[in-house]
Formats: sequence, C-alpha cells, structure tokens
Amino acid sequence: MIRAGRKQGPYRPRTEETLDAGRLELGEDFQDAECLLISEVKALLEAQYESKKKEKNLTDVYTKTLEYVQKFSRYTNRNTIKEVRALLKPTNLEPFECAQLGNLCCTEYDEIKSLVP
Repeated sequence: MIRAGRKQGPYRPRTEETLDAGRLELGEDFQDAECLLISEVKALLEAQYESKKKEKNLTDVYTKTLEYVQKFSRYTNRNTIKEVRALLKPTNLEPFECAQLGNLCCTEYDEIKSLVP
C-alpha cells in the first residue's frame, strides 16, 4: 500500500544491529584497523596540511578534524607519543582500549573502569 504524500525509497531489508563497543565489537570496517591516539592523528594531519593548503584541497571535514585534534591532543612531542605507546604496548589490552587510555589520561582506576568499556 502506498501512502499519499510519502516517497517510497528502494527496499532495504531491516537488519538487527548486533555490534557492541562495550564488548569491542566494532564491525568489519574496524577489524584490521589500527587505533591511533588523538596526538598521532594530529601529527598525521599536520604533516599533510601545507601540501593540502597549497593544492587547495582542504575539505571541511579535514579542517574540522584538524581543529578537533589540535584542541584535544594531549601530547605535543613525538617522543612523548612514542613513550606513551611503549608504556601501553606490553599490556593485555586490546588496541582500542590502549588508544582510549592514552587519549583519556586517567589518574584513578575507577575513572578508567567507568570510561573504557
């Protein structure tokens, strides 16, 4: 039955979303993805900035992402970023959890437990 005044789009079967970040089920797109610290993303974007600016290839998404990582980046020195990575690497944590810990810089165990799934 077609209702008046309502557009009918292509048929899309309903699927149940079963992903759960709390159990580190992030989906196929993230299966082999490396989890980065915000500071690492900042370093990567800033390394590309001049060439993108010169080519006039600064998209709105790129610019907003750069602004975000510049605001929330905890570590400004590349050596510090490497040290944080080295501290988190020998743990039994998942890469996603390591990135979250590095980004949040929690000082109390209870704070970590409440913020990281």
